[in-house]
Amino acid sequence: MAETEDGKSGTPSRRVLLSGAACAGLVTLAGCGRKEKTAEPPPQPNGPAQGSLQWAIEGPWRPVADRARDAFRHPAETLRFFGLQPRMTVVEFWPGSGWYTEIVAPYLAEGQGKYVAAGFQTGPGTDPAQTQLMANFQQRFGTDRKLYGEIEFSAFGPTSGPVTEAGTADLVMFMRNIHAWMAAGIAEKAFADAWAALRPGGILGVEQHRLAPDEDQDPAAANGYVQEAFVRQLAAEAGFAFVAASEINANAEDTKDHPFGVDTLPPMRLTAPRGEPANPSFDRSAYDAIGESDRMTLKFRKPE
Repeated sequence: MAETEDGKSGTPSRRVLLSGAACAGLVTLAGCGRKEKTAEPPPQPNGPAQGSLQWAIEGPWRPVADRARDAFRHPAETLRFFGLQPRMTVVEFWPGSGWYTEIVAPYLAEGQGKYVAAGFQTGPGTDPAQTQLMANFQQRFGTDRKLYGEIEFSAFGPTSGPVTEAGTADLVMFMRNIHAWMAAGIAEKAFADAWAALRPGGILGVEQHRLAPDEDQDPAAANGYVQEAFVRQLAAEAGFAFVAASEINANAEDTKDHPFGVDTLPPMRLTAPRGEPANPSFDRSAYDAIGESDRMTLKFRKPE
């Protein structure tokens, strides 16, 4: 089920949500330039047509462990909710190890679209794990151009520049990273950079671990959960209009009170605080039974 609203009316102030936390100003950059969209190839009797979204989701190049998570992440439903089309220019902020890249990049490569990976900003002082993750990501997705196309690699971080040419993106994806940007103090910058990248009428798609509305929002989102109202306010402050919300990625079994935050749940499955050795005596059964987190799935538009 999806709901729609104006995107401005009835939106609580983020200052209220954060109990007086300061709101950073945002620089918004307008862009232009539209691309003609085409429909997917029709399904074939013996399986999905090459180049279709279902073809990319069922691709044998996807690791078995990643495909096993489809039941929780619902890639077909999520990407269709965002309005993904084969000729689009799509920017994904912090794609991590590439769970969505291995679906979206081949789909766009077949459809003559373009995928932009705005990964971690690396350099002096960067977390070595992030540096290694980016090196692995570029090695995996930057060498097989026949499958993944000509991926554009850029970066997002505290001092990064534009993630791609201004006003050229049709879709920007924020997939479960807003809590990390809040902890780093760059959540407002993420929305501003997305605005700058999108063409007028372009879409911002958001998936994020969801905090209960009656819980107090930690400005640093230390447990990984964020209020939906807070995300909507961040988007509104950046200039975005709210389009719709979906329960595609909801999980009513998620109690959101786990000892190591959301990372107690799959796929991270922590058994000790992050940075500490794993605790082999920690009983994971209750958390594995929950599955992956309860998540909001939101769609915003940059006004024409």
